[in-house]
Amino acid sequence: MNTDTKVLKLVRKAESSAEPVENTVTQLTPRPVPLSVSKEEQLPDHKLLLEMYRTMYLSRRLDDKEIQLKGQNRIFFQISGAGHEAVLAAAGVVLKPSYDWFYPYYRDRALCLQLGMTPLEQLLSAVGAEADPNSHGRQMPSHWGHRKLNIVSQSSPTGTQVLQAVGCAEASYRFELIPELQKRIAGFHADEVTYVSVGDGTTSEGEFWEALNTASNLKLPVVFLVEDNGYAISVPVEVQTAGGDVSRLVEGFPSLCVQRCDGTDAIESLETMRRAVDYCRHRKGPALVHAKVIRPYSHSLSDDEKLYRPDEERASDAERDPVKRFGALLIDSGVIDQDGLQRIKDQADREVNEAADLALASAQPPQETATKYVFSPDVDPASPAFDTEDQVQLSGNPGTMVDLINRCLHTEMARDPRIVVFGEDVADCSREQYLESVKGKGGVFKVTANLQRKFGSARVFNSPLAEANIVGRAIGMATRGLKPVVEIQFFDYIWPAMHQIRNELALMRWRSGNDWKSPLVIRVPIGGYLKGGAVYHSQSGVSTFTQIPGLRVIYPSNALDANGLLRTAIRCDDPVLFLEHKHLYRQAYNKSAYPGDDFMIPFAKAKRVREGKDLTIVAYGALVQRSVVAAKQAEQDGVSVEIIDLRSLVPYDWNAIAESVKKTNRVIVAHEDSLSFGYGAEIAARIANELFEYLDAPVKRVCALDTFVGYAPQLEDAILPQVADVAKAIAELRAY
Repeated sequence: MNTDTKVLKLVRKAESSAEPVENTVTQLTPRPVPLSVSKEEQLPDHKLLLEMYRTMYLSRRLDDKEIQLKGQNRIFFQISGAGHEAVLAAAGVVLKPSYDWFYPYYRDRALCLQLGMTPLEQLLSAVGAEADPNSHGRQMPSHWGHRKLNIVSQSSPTGTQVLQAVGCAEASYRFELIPELQKRIAGFHADEVTYVSVGDGTTSEGEFWEALNTASNLKLPVVFLVEDNGYAISVPVEVQTAGGDVSRLVEGFPSLCVQRCDGTDAIESLETMRRAVDYCRHRKGPALVHAKVIRPYSHSLSDDEKLYRPDEERASDAERDPVKRFGALLIDSGVIDQDGLQRIKDQADREVNEAADLALASAQPPQETATKYVFSPDVDPASPAFDTEDQVQLSGNPGTMVDLINRCLHTEMARDPRIVVFGEDVADCSREQYLESVKGKGGVFKVTANLQRKFGSARVFNSPLAEANIVGRAIGMATRGLKPVVEIQFFDYIWPAMHQIRNELALMRWRSGNDWKSPLVIRVPIGGYLKGGAVYHSQSGVSTFTQIPGLRVIYPSNALDANGLLRTAIRCDDPVLFLEHKHLYRQAYNKSAYPGDDFMIPFAKAKRVREGKDLTIVAYGALVQRSVVAAKQAEQDGVSVEIIDLRSLVPYDWNAIAESVKKTNRVIVAHEDSLSFGYGAEIAARIANELFEYLDAPVKRVCALDTFVGYAPQLEDAILPQVADVAKAIAELRAY
């Protein structure tokens, strides 16, 4: 029995079986060209196969049309899915649009077509049209996204979508564990599957391995499709991957069903994808399909593969062209004749040309829409709806910042079952059998203490020690309607998550034209003044994040503000970076009684900590109290100092700053960031630009030195701004 006959029998078996295959690793050797089937066998479901062929041909013609338009300077970029069409059409057949979830990469044109995206919708993306459902003209073409089809907005960084796909599948997993969610969120299905695809080059990214680890650990229904065309731009797979075969490297992951196929063979791909998807639907764990495909065109039109690929290699690939091979198979097997196949091609050609004409005539996004959807257009956390500060009624004994943050988390989790809390060490005890015999961790600063005991391990749980894993998963969960409140244990270690924060979390809403959003809260202990915190436990790089559009940044200086601002952060509809100064966690001077379960402070509302008439200090975080102490000292010398605590850094309260500066005519900006390029530089520049006529002296800054925080106490004292530094600045500015 030849290879084709075996494959066709496996297809029939997979189609008729109600049970999935066991967790196995399969090696399907690419069959020789041309394809053929034995006379005694018939291909299954001819209508389905013709539909697949049409999708594959249509995908190729769309690539060719875009290449033509780029050559005419009528579009601005092109990257093709040529050579990948067979396995992608197969994936689209076995997966369910608007039911399953999709995190494709840029070569997945045929998948999107098979799921229901139209040629016009794809060409609207190529011309940057406002009506483009992928990004509304905001992203390059082939950055797929479609709200109705559950295709989640894709970005350019390779591999960042993989952790989000895991988070998306994890949302489904937690939906089953948290009964209250079923009353709050619609659109979950007991057998839904999340699809995510990558190229062979992307498997070198650490986030790919982090995603496999979590998906296997939780047995999540994720189908990972590795489309291996042998090159990451010009770098061949043997340079990227030890041994040149990534599927061999992942075989040790438990519960991971590893499948291999010739991704240029539509029949083999269909059978392989069906096995993988069925495995996930039956909740046996994740699956990885390693499909060997070709790349007959250069990486993109910005690349020329002739510079690094010899003619003989390119010619060898051409012999495995999936569109030509599948068309020949359909004719040879009697599924359709040459005339019938040509009619399919002619109809597809007409559709592509008509779609191109319509796309080229479509309107571009108006310039005035450029700033739309940076933040939520519907929920404004700076609005009066989030302001209960003036009506607060305090009760109970005073608590520290840790106490009031913890209590806010407790009350908000009780109010909203969508909230999940996770991060490193945030649970009381991961091994639940010990919960009754141990005190519990609850975070290295005890901020999340007893949340797991109260709300269970489905809602409060520990993550791997991997910051990108935390944020990436949270983005996927938030996309599905959960409200993650995650913790990065120390600000100093947030940097592995920077890709996810900058390129994914903050951009999700804007790049999709408000079709997708990921509202969540990232809690981060930050800052120095620890006596021993040293270089890697004392950083304060606020300005790195305040310059990211789409990310709100909050920084309370006391327990009461922390409680009200965190509640606003949780209830708003944007991603929030919530910075909690470690030195302020348990200070006696910033304690507060409890303000009530609905106490909220709006963003962009500064607090006048101290009234004054001679000089203004604009500060936040640990510099607020240091400024208060310095102001009291200055008062003995007859200087009246007003102190403004910003509390909210993005957005910030410009009106409060302007009002104070107009009154005092002198201003100091004080913060813990380094002097050069710090957050205060923006405030100082805006004061100088917009309030110059009110100034009686230059704007002065009190900041950390342009270096790192040392371990020795005398070094830390010299590096970080102290009360004496603020007092000196007050004296100098008053004397100007």
